[in-house]
Amino acid sequence: MPDRFHMKFADQRRGGTLAPTQSLLSSMRTVERREWWLWLSAVLITLLLTVGLVSFIIPMLQGEHWGWLELPHSARGLVALVLLFDVYVLYQQSQIYRIRDRLIQREELFRLITENAADMIAVVDAEDRRLYSSPSYEKILGYSPQEMQDTSSLEHVHPEDRQLVEEAGKEARNAGVGRRIEYRMRHRDGTWRLFESTASTILDAEGKSGKLVIVNRDITGRRRLEDQFRQAQKMEAVGRLSGGIAHDFNNILGVIIGYGEILQDSVKETDPLAGCVKEILGAGKRAATLTRQLLAFSRQQVLEPKVVDLNSIVTDTEKMLRRLIGEDIELSTVLDPNLSRVKADQGQIEQVILNLSVNARDAMPNGGKLTIRTENSEMTEVDVRRYSYPVKPGRYVLLTVTDTGVGMDVATQGHIFEPFFTTKEKGKGTGLGLATVYGVVKQSDGYIEVHSEVGVGTVFKIYLPQVDEPVEVERRSVGEAPAMHGQETVLLVEDEEALCKLTRNILESLGYTVLEACNGAEACEVSRQHRETIHLVLSDVVMPGMNGPALATQLAAQRPEIRVLYMSGYTGQGVGQGVLPAGSNFLAKPFTRESLALKVRDVLKAEPATSTR
Repeated sequence: MPDRFHMKFADQRRGGTLAPTQSLLSSMRTVERREWWLWLSAVLITLLLTVGLVSFIIPMLQGEHWGWLELPHSARGLVALVLLFDVYVLYQQSQIYRIRDRLIQREELFRLITENAADMIAVVDAEDRRLYSSPSYEKILGYSPQEMQDTSSLEHVHPEDRQLVEEAGKEARNAGVGRRIEYRMRHRDGTWRLFESTASTILDAEGKSGKLVIVNRDITGRRRLEDQFRQAQKMEAVGRLSGGIAHDFNNILGVIIGYGEILQDSVKETDPLAGCVKEILGAGKRAATLTRQLLAFSRQQVLEPKVVDLNSIVTDTEKMLRRLIGEDIELSTVLDPNLSRVKADQGQIEQVILNLSVNARDAMPNGGKLTIRTENSEMTEVDVRRYSYPVKPGRYVLLTVTDTGVGMDVATQGHIFEPFFTTKEKGKGTGLGLATVYGVVKQSDGYIEVHSEVGVGTVFKIYLPQVDEPVEVERRSVGEAPAMHGQETVLLVEDEEALCKLTRNILESLGYTVLEACNGAEACEVSRQHRETIHLVLSDVVMPGMNGPALATQLAAQRPEIRVLYMSGYTGQGVGQGVLPAGSNFLAKPFTRESLALKVRDVLKAEPATSTR
């Protein structure tokens, strides 16, 4: 009976699942009741035999006056054996019950392990036929136990990985323990999932290996997170490299553009070299635009964040976008009237919308629909868990740009934010559009995600933190043309010799008295030795030894009335976000003579400020 029961139980498991606990216990109780009836029947029979034997012995005792002790040894032994047999039957049945109870516990433990294990567990024979598949196969791959039973162990393996699986199986049978491998298996919905697998052999009675126990772990999600993490590291490394190159290149461009402007002023329009000078300046300004895009990607450009209304920015750029994308593309905006405010650089947010719209236009060569949507959104603790990178829970403004273009595959999506990566034809794109978007969003403490499907379209979602402050209105002076000349004293601090010489020449040509220093320590010494008033310090932000803000603090202690104007190709952070104090005056490199002159006049006309100004 125990053998029959275990055969039945094994049959219940061949389909890939184990019988539920209640069914198992019910079957066991039924078997036990039957066995108990059989053993009780045997006991009753032996008792009847004993009674029959005694019925013959008692008349003998009554007729011949024998006592129990006077019975023949054979008769007493026979009675004793019958009674001993009854006791043995009861003892055997109690031992069987204990063993069976232990088997139930072990089977229940095995069921709990296999049914709740996250890994897929399978047993295959020497011909790679499935003998057992754990319930996790259905949970992970979607196949029913019967579907798994009717297929070989290699049928769902990716064709490119079958040889690897076969070699690992042979190695496991020969060595006893298989090596760890990774291969793909097809899900019921047709997609491929990546698994990490190990195999070990089951030895038969002769010590030969036959069956294999295979444990598969789904690492699809883990591999995706690893790829995303590596991508983030690569983007960070490329960003640092791009930022460093752009910073040094900006200094060179500043010299080229500056001296180009001086040369342009000294050459008449009729001069044959006038066109050459114009081309030099044009190339320099185009190069300056590229470096600004690189700095935006590397999050090392200097932003001037203000509290803005995103709806107003979208509305202001809508007319320009309609001209830009063409008449064959339908542009629609869905703006939340109760949209919260964000703190960002308005010009850079306009650039983000422009770049995404141009990217959408290029993805719809035969026309389509472009939708720009704004809405309030909230990231909960549960929501942020779906991201592989750190995301702060909180309230955000969500900007969504959707197109019905050609879409992108997964491989392309993994590279779209890299600088100089483009799917366009040669000469039709720099590959910096989406890289700029990525850098601006990240530097604005926001997040960007993309969802795309080939033949369906692409959705870009940008999350910017909400703020409760009122919108800052930009005040623009209206009147006569701004003055560009002055007679004040300017302390120029620049560690790049060529750019320092050029800036000094420009300032002196505008009428200013210029004091020059190549670093912070030298600037402090020049300030101490100069007895006259120093109206303005024009300082680079990043310098060896002492940076611009530290220099401004020391100079303000000596000269409280001094004004400060910072200049740099990048700072690594925006104004008010660490390096430069909030409200600081800033001039981005490379600058033209006109932008330098106007910025210097603006700062000198402003009210005196603290050392952070």
